[in-house]
Amino acid sequence: MVLDEAVRRLGASAATTVLIDGRSGSGKSTLATQLSRAWDDSVLVRLDDIYPGWDGLQWAAEHVQSSLLRPRSEHRPGHWRSWDWAAGSPGPWHTVDPERRLIVEGVGTLTPGSRSLADLAIWVDADDDERRHRALSRDGETYLPHWDRWAAQEDAFIARYDPRRSADLIATSAKTDEFTLTAVRTS
Repeated sequence: MVLDEAVRRLGASAATTVLIDGRSGSGKSTLATQLSRAWDDSVLVRLDDIYPGWDGLQWAAEHVQSSLLRPRSEHRPGHWRSWDWAAGSPGPWHTVDPERRLIVEGVGTLTPGSRSLADLAIWVDADDDERRHRALSRDGETYLPHWDRWAAQEDAFIARYDPRRSADLIATSAKTDEFTLTAVRTS
């Protein structure tokens, strides 16, 4: 399946929430941007805007589930707090109405608990060498000193939650911006 087919299926359903997870440099942001452009009236929330610094993956995962996804599943506005990376401190709060189509992307997005609050979950897979190349090409010297530290948090998150297992679709790309989506769940 290609992204256009997934967008058609989302459009034909009453879906309001899509989660996109994967390791750093896997292509999550690219896929999420493509989906956001194609899925009319959707808002895109990136965990990169939420992580409270380089040690905040677990906090962001819990924050998104409790403050953004759970309220929306109860037909209430969801909220998320941004992080001001330059100041190293919390930024402003943001609100997402429950009727608004929402895409949340970032490592830490997909847990069994968050999956139960969403309509579709996608895990983005990529080769480790390719991921590192993409991430460091994108973020360069800013990210390089934190690569191992962040990867350790990813490892811990994956060991704890096994996000790939909660995915409905696995997205892969062959060093391009074109993704192939493979169904792994039927429920």
